[in-house]
Amino acid sequence: MTRIYHLSYPKANSDQPVICQLVKHYDVEFNILKAEILPQRDGYVILELKGLQEKISAALDYLRSLGVKAERIAGRVHRDEKKCFQCGACTGICPVGALHIQKPELSVVFEPEKCTACGLCVTGCPVRAMAVSFDPATEESCVTA
Repeated sequence: MTRIYHLSYPKANSDQPVICQLVKHYDVEFNILKAEILPQRDGYVILELKGLQEKISAALDYLRSLGVKAERIAGRVHRDEKKCFQCGACTGICPVGALHIQKPELSVVFEPEKCTACGLCVTGCPVRAMAVSFDPATEESCVTA
C-alpha cells in the first residue's frame, strides 16, 4: 500500500528524527515530496508512505502520539478518453505500474488500486489526457474518467 500524507509538526518536535523512526520501528518506506521544518517552529512534510497497511497505521499512530497531525492526501487521477490516443508515454514513467501496456492489443491499461496519484503521468502525457486532483475527503486513491 502506498499513500501520501500531509504531516504538521508542532515546534516541540521539529528537531527530532521522527521520520527516521518510521523506518526503524515500523518497517515502512518513505519519500519526502515536500517539506519545511525549522528548529523551534511549526513545520510540515508531504510524505509518501509505502508498506503493509497495518504497519502504516501503526506508524501514523506513533506520529499522532508525538503531536504530529497526519492527514491523508487522496489523489484522484483522471484520464480523458477522448484525448488519449494510447501512445503509452505514461506507462514508461509510472513508478508503481498502475499504467501499463496490455499485449497483444497494445492498449494502455490503468489499474486504479495501484495508483498513488504522484502526477508523473500528467507531465508525461503529450496530449494532456491525464489529470490529477487532490481531495482530502475521498478515500479512493484514483479513478478513471
